[in-house]
Amino acid sequence: MLKIGDLAPDFCAVNQDDVEICFRDIKGKWIVLYFYPKDMTPGCTTQACDFTNHSSFFDNLDAVILGVSPDDSEKHRKFIEKYDLGITLLSDESKKMCQDFGVWQLKKFMGKEFMGVVRTTFIINPKGEIAYIWDKVNVRKKKTVKGDKIEVLHVEEVREKLEELQSNN
Repeated sequence: MLKIGDLAPDFCAVNQDDVEICFRDIKGKWIVLYFYPKDMTPGCTTQACDFTNHSSFFDNLDAVILGVSPDDSEKHRKFIEKYDLGITLLSDESKKMCQDFGVWQLKKFMGKEFMGVVRTTFIINPKGEIAYIWDKVNVRKKKTVKGDKIEVLHVEEVREKLEELQSNN
């Protein structure tokens, strides 16, 4: 299992346009790498739309945002077109990236066990090290603040942590 401080596993994967994106080509930048189970599903759609709708959060942070799922590039294209997404999605049909990053795990749903992607977000620093990890991500969670229930977006947590990490660098 990867932990903070570990070197991020090397990867190459095709994006929604069948262009290969390799870690070696983007190393040196801050990278937000999030793994999600499947295009067109409710939680995954919410997450992708949140990263798109809040992309301005990351404009001044010089961060590359990449979503990864086992779906093929054609399905990614349809997903992007349907929801007008403005992020890059990588296809991991072989599940090698998912396995290398430790997100391909045994899951349970409605009493059945199966292997699948556990929604996880990594921040990778310019040195190629894992700077932060969120596992079993809840894209929108309720939090009580001064007696009021408020919705906290995962994308906001990611931005805040990225700002904090960059200010300590």
